Amino acid sequence: MINPKVKHNKTKIVATLGPATEDKAILKKLILAGVDVFRINFSHGSLEGHLETIKLIRAVNKDLNTSVAILGDLQGPKLRIGKVAGNKMVVKRGQELHLTTKAQESKDGLLHVKFPSLGKDLKPGEPVLLDDGKIELRITKIIDKNNVMAKVITGGPLSSNKGFNLPSTQLSVESLTSKDKKDAVFAIENEFDWIALSFVREAKDIIKLKNILKRHKSDARIIAKIEKPQAVENLDEIIEVTDAVMIARGDLGVELPMERVPIIQKLAVEKCLKATKPVIIATQMMESMIESPSPTRAEANDVANAVMDGADAVMLSAETSIGKFPVRAVEAVEKILASTETGWDDIYHKMQDPNPNSRTFYSDEICYTAVSMSENINAKAIISMTQTGYTAFKIASSRPNCNVFIFTSNKKLLTQLSLVWNVRVFYYDKKSNTDDTVKDVITVLKKVGELKIGDIVINTAAMPASERRKTNTLKITRVR
Repeated sequence: MINPKVKHNKTKIVATLGPATEDKAILKKLILAGVDVFRINFSHGSLEGHLETIKLIRAVNKDLNTSVAILGDLQGPKLRIGKVAGNKMVVKRGQELHLTTKAQESKDGLLHVKFPSLGKDLKPGEPVLLDDGKIELRITKIIDKNNVMAKVITGGPLSSNKGFNLPSTQLSVESLTSKDKKDAVFAIENEFDWIALSFVREAKDIIKLKNILKRHKSDARIIAKIEKPQAVENLDEIIEVTDAVMIARGDLGVELPMERVPIIQKLAVEKCLKATKPVIIATQMMESMIESPSPTRAEANDVANAVMDGADAVMLSAETSIGKFPVRAVEAVEKILASTETGWDDIYHKMQDPNPNSRTFYSDEICYTAVSMSENINAKAIISMTQTGYTAFKIASSRPNCNVFIFTSNKKLLTQLSLVWNVRVFYYDKKSNTDDTVKDVITVLKKVGELKIGDIVINTAAMPASERRKTNTLKITRVR
């Protein structure tokens, strides 16, 4: 669906909701400014509160005639320390710390950590990073399964409930916690479009979540969050089984040396494009706008680089969930996206040669040809019919420099495809012959101002239309 008042870019915008944005008027402003996907973070808030947010999103979509998607982000095994006495303690370089899983206030060299597998998983010599890496410890001794000793390598102040990372430790804890399973069922019951799995380490983590979706007959799609060293090592296998990828640079930059993150980002985007999997760049994109009404020039460059890398979407976190200027943050991102997309031609036409041995070879060849031809004939748009969304993903991953309009009778795709690069979706449920369908969809796009007389468009479809087969037809049309 298209609302002419909404700003649209090829690269999509994901905005995290929170106290700063859980208001109907603000949600409307965010959508009009260019938000394509709203992220609900299960690390914060209650299910009751999230349910109210879902109702608001759907009400605003209805009011504005838009199709903003809902992404549920599972917390995963986020490791934290416990309560600190007086909410502040200082650990000094060279100090010995006693880490324990026994619940108590942390003080005087004793640190409570909420990690039941502490003594089982950790080994002497392994690092422990506290508060996003500001404080570094090194394990010196395993006392028992609940207690270990560590030496402070880099000290500093520490307050309650800060996170701790174990970059070199092989964790026995599941990526999908009991809380995550409960939250996933909530997301399924409330028909979320996308579910993101945090702290993925290997492909089997994704498969476990897929099995939950399958048991509940859910057609939600999965996003693998890449934020652990093991995920980087197993990236190819993870991309193969997931539906999309998020480069979560916050924890990734703590778990790995931060200087490696830019290269990992570029390599991951490249792999996702080849695999026809959407990819989101996340964390600290407009961090200064939590407090400031405008971004830094470095942040503007960061957003533009994500576009030039080929990302499907960029994501705002605290900027829109708790920031002082959520709408202005989205407006700033939208301007950067628009400028980059019109000023950097290298982001376009990333076609992958179809594999003759693939069961989807003929459909892939049609999509490949459509994108290739769109450049040669200066097409205004590629217009496709799909029931599964496959054609939309395939065409988008080839990055055509023209509009991509998808028509479908599958209502779930109206919102789900909002995450996918350059794709806009319309509901269409007629079972006409191909010629009539082509006329119908062109008429729709003329009415909403996306096409005008004389425009050249490329249509892909399945013939016969009534049987809804895989894409097997391509047609060039001049709008009359």
